Amino acid sequence: MTTPPLVLSIQSHVAYGHVGNDAAMLPLQLLGLEPVAVHTVQFSNHTGYGEFKGQVFTPAHVQDVLDGLRARGVLARCTAVLSGYLGDAGVGEAILAAVQEVRAAQPAAHYLCDPVMGDVGRGVFVRPGIPDFLRKRALSQASVITPNHYEFELLCGGQPLTTVEAAAQAARSMLAQLHHSPSPLIVVTSLRTDDLPADQLATLAVTAERCWLVQTPYIDLHPLPNGMGDVFSAVLLGHLIQGRTVPDAVSRAVSTLYALVSRTESGQRDLPLVACRDQIHQPSRRFEARLLAA
Repeated sequence: MTTPPLVLSIQSHVAYGHVGNDAAMLPLQLLGLEPVAVHTVQFSNHTGYGEFKGQVFTPAHVQDVLDGLRARGVLARCTAVLSGYLGDAGVGEAILAAVQEVRAAQPAAHYLCDPVMGDVGRGVFVRPGIPDFLRKRALSQASVITPNHYEFELLCGGQPLTTVEAAAQAARSMLAQLHHSPSPLIVVTSLRTDDLPADQLATLAVTAERCWLVQTPYIDLHPLPNGMGDVFSAVLLGHLIQGRTVPDAVSRAVSTLYALVSRTESGQRDLPLVACRDQIHQPSRRFEARLLAA
């Protein structure tokens, strides 16, 4: 029996709901991967519900868990690292140390950094120091980043990106900052620009050689469910680990997320991951990635 690839996932944890590791675990497992979950926070529920209880884990706590995994030889056997909500900027340094250790054993290991910082309408919702850490430290170690439109503008220094071409050009410029093994990839989600139809949402994927755009109908849910970016990043990474091409992996991840969002009942704060788990591996509607002119 073949042992499933291990993915070190360092994100938030909630007892109730689907965000962070609790949004990533099931997709990774259904895509044939074995997640190794390290939690940066433990809350009763995500902040979309309003009041919550729990705590942000200290860098020392996260490092202690990683030390235990190292002692078991787990880090050296991981084929990829996934990070999301940090909770504390100091946790980021522990993550980067783990990435370096994974790559020492697996030089081609992906590090997918979902630079969770904020969103349109909510602004920046992470602790001070995290945006600077992501810009100045994490980018240089990540091989894949998956910011939403708002977060990508933050990474670009607050520069408004009002056209697809402007976003693509900014991504091309940023690629040089990313780790180059494997080939760097920037995927900008929830892209809404002046030159796109108002009733559509786009995802832009940029490598050193090409750019692709995936467009879907815009689903007007109030409120939007939490955890969408966490699910997208996990599904994208799963398909990349399986060896799918960038346009195929991005297309599948977008299609899965669209299927889950379209099946979310109005007023629900979480995606129906378990009820609609079939859509993770084989989404019923496929949105193809369109190659953009150079």
